[in-house]
Amino acid sequence: MKILIHGGRVIDPASELDRVEDLCIADGKVVALGSRPEGFRPEREINAAGMVVCPGLVDLAARLREPGYEHMATLESEMHAAVAGGVTSLACLPDTDPPLDEPGLVEMLKHRARQLNQARVYPLGALTQGLRGERLTEMTELTEAGCIAFTQADAPLVDTAVLMSALQYASTFGYRVWLRAQDHFLGRNGVAHDGQIATRLGLPGIPVAAETIAISTIVQLMREADARVHLCRLSSAAGVAMVREARAHGLNLTCDIGIHHLHLCEMDIGYYDSNCHLTPPLRAQRDREALSAALLDGTIDAVCSDHTPVDEDAKQLPFAESDAGATGLELLLPLALKWGEQSGIPLARSLARITSEPARILGIDAGTLAVGQAADLCLFDPARYWRVDAASLKSMGKNTPFFRWELRGRVCFTLVDGQVVYEL
Repeated sequence: MKILIHGGRVIDPASELDRVEDLCIADGKVVALGSRPEGFRPEREINAAGMVVCPGLVDLAARLREPGYEHMATLESEMHAAVAGGVTSLACLPDTDPPLDEPGLVEMLKHRARQLNQARVYPLGALTQGLRGERLTEMTELTEAGCIAFTQADAPLVDTAVLMSALQYASTFGYRVWLRAQDHFLGRNGVAHDGQIATRLGLPGIPVAAETIAISTIVQLMREADARVHLCRLSSAAGVAMVREARAHGLNLTCDIGIHHLHLCEMDIGYYDSNCHLTPPLRAQRDREALSAALLDGTIDAVCSDHTPVDEDAKQLPFAESDAGATGLELLLPLALKWGEQSGIPLARSLARITSEPARILGIDAGTLAVGQAADLCLFDPARYWRVDAASLKSMGKNTPFFRWELRGRVCFTLVDGQVVYEL
């Protein structure tokens, strides 16, 4: 299908393009920016006046809840939520039931996602069988089935010998290993940042040391194995400083943070608001400020939604007993825009953290509007406000600490492979 998008502000962070011009699509690809190709006759025209036209968002962490947790969300509901949020490519975590540790499970997930014809799904394979932290999975077979990296998600990997073997194997074959840095024993049973708020509320805490000790171990092992590691969801100023030092010594280390941690801190728990029960926990205000500064200077590479839909019953339990996690696919764009506005940076720099940078980490051909690329686009109105409530969210998970917030930046169109898959 040939589509002409005209009158929009076209922003491509990868090429530093930022100007009002037309964009032409044919055969699922971007065929021209600016002047129309000779003989180009669009079958559909989209008037994008007042809108920003940018690459589709690339999300590094989304739980789609299938297989096994369909009572929390379904593939259909979460894929609809993704495109409603302008997300055209996403990495899904392997902590399903059963976990994504067999090629057949990965192939089934990819097949189901293709049938829905919405966002592109890139599975992360389980690093160990059953996510039990004991025996490595068949990474080669999982890669052939479609996995782009390997992770334990939030499941602990206590045995450092197993982790060392995983890094060595991954290094040999060029696979990427994604790890969340939290010492199992220091973080065990904790539900909030180990600080004054947790003490006042009587909640078991998770100290910053749980993150820094884990980062230290990972850095030492990846140096020995000469491996590539991506640290998922940093949460502390001390953790950021360790990443900065490791990079200064030449280690191939990337990292991301969850969008919630850019705007919230431990104070937002208030009177046991279980919507603020997150993994990793919301930490102190100075940690939040350090994360924002590190994202600005490039120490932190990207922001993800850390999308974790949870059913209402599991969130209405007492804070310490509730399930951790928050929905985020539909909030990633407006919250990233809010961070960029508060930081006083150009719009293109904000968008880079949710488009071109995560695409680079994933190693996928996405996050850009270059001619010849697949036409995965997000068109949004940067001035349009909307209220976060159950009715406005497509995800089955209505669990969010931003409930009743007024956010600016509304997705109007999402295109995947040159086809309109969402229209407001």
